[in-house]
Amino acid sequence: MAAADTPSGDEGHIHGYGTRRYRTWVLGVLLFIFILNFVDRTLLSVVAPQMKPELGISDTAFGLLTGFGFALLFTVVGIPLAQLAETRHRVWIMSICLSIWSLMTALCGLAADVTIGSITIGAFWILLACRVGVGVGEAGCVPQSNSIIADYFPPHARSTALGFFGMGVTLGTMLANVVGGPITDAFGWRWAFLILGLPGVLVAVGLKLTVREPPRGYTDPPGTPRREKVRMADGLREIASKRSFYTMTAAATVAAFCGYGLSTFQSLFVSRSFGMTAGEAAIAINVPVALAAAAGTFATGWMAEKLRRRSSTAIAWLPGLGLLICVPFYIVAFSTDHIGVCLAGLVVGGAVKYGYVAAQYTISQGVVSAQTRALATAVMMFVINLIGYGLGPLFIGGLSDVIFAWQVSDMGAASLTRAACEGAARSGLDAAMTQVCAVAHPQSLQRAMLITASIYALSGVLFLLTARTLKSDLVAR
Repeated sequence: MAAADTPSGDEGHIHGYGTRRYRTWVLGVLLFIFILNFVDRTLLSVVAPQMKPELGISDTAFGLLTGFGFALLFTVVGIPLAQLAETRHRVWIMSICLSIWSLMTALCGLAADVTIGSITIGAFWILLACRVGVGVGEAGCVPQSNSIIADYFPPHARSTALGFFGMGVTLGTMLANVVGGPITDAFGWRWAFLILGLPGVLVAVGLKLTVREPPRGYTDPPGTPRREKVRMADGLREIASKRSFYTMTAAATVAAFCGYGLSTFQSLFVSRSFGMTAGEAAIAINVPVALAAAAGTFATGWMAEKLRRRSSTAIAWLPGLGLLICVPFYIVAFSTDHIGVCLAGLVVGGAVKYGYVAAQYTISQGVVSAQTRALATAVMMFVINLIGYGLGPLFIGGLSDVIFAWQVSDMGAASLTRAACEGAARSGLDAAMTQVCAVAHPQSLQRAMLITASIYALSGVLFLLTARTLKSDLVAR
């Protein structure tokens, strides 16, 4: 980029870094990487209707595999990687991490029983180890991307840019379903991991070759305090002084707890309730839901920017209202016997609630100084992913299994297991046990989904509380 293409540092808060076309390119690259992040993260849920019966695991074990097993090291590694990004080359860090998580995703497709001497390690544990590896790599994506975007885009354009970036959550989910679902039906779940995992290595090379590392704090208004280095303790102190940061983080964590749990089990719910295959559930249900959610994420950031002059706190109260409104639509979706009504409820619910993704990134970047942005995002993601992503799927899986056990016991079939109701194993049951499975197997998950969806209301209230203190906490207006 020529020197003439770059505005002076004093005008960065007006124009941003680089030309408008180049900023658009960088934002597109970062969005694509975030999409890959969620493709690799979501794929396990897409292939679940085929993979879960093959492994013979419970809903609880599946929740552990998709949630906590991924989130533990993802969150632990995230903060030191973010602190490293405060003073080191963020593009390099992202390129290396993208390569790692892409390779580990491909290895998920090779998971099989391994015998070492007299010890056999099951495919489930191999898959869990690969998922941990995916989490370690993905820890180097979101905080670094947010920090780069904040240095490319001035404060007045940041909510739209971060709302656009935030669409990666839903577009990645959509792509995992569009590609992963049909691949699973045609070739098996293992090929889905191999085909969708390996291209990320090439994208990592493209990232390093085409995206320039921006100067830190380039888009901050003149007079904004800047420090060359920030100790982690100083950064954490700054974050802790912002009340709106931790009420927003609590709100986003509750939303993630519900959202990750519901999305993880959505394909299984559709498969059990309406008899769809992995590919059918992916294309007919998950794709339109993901598209609606992507539109809602971008729309919230765009609307908050348009309302900015009249209400600088719109980025907090808009998603708060959306999260309250989504609850009745999800209740309808998870309680109906009609697939069309279910789809409509999921589409509307996803569209109005996912604006919180744009809000969490915009607020976390807006209330701290330039040198603390990556750390602030990492702290936020630590809480969101450990509690929200880590426990959300585990909560639904565990609750589903508890309800299943109660139901089969009440129906006089206490010895019936979840594995016996899935896949080929079900054909070996007698007529009475088959009937018990037909009732308890889908209903137990349905009730767990209904209970979890109602918790969205708490997240909405917390976002509305965030709006009360956000204006005084903002660093860049």
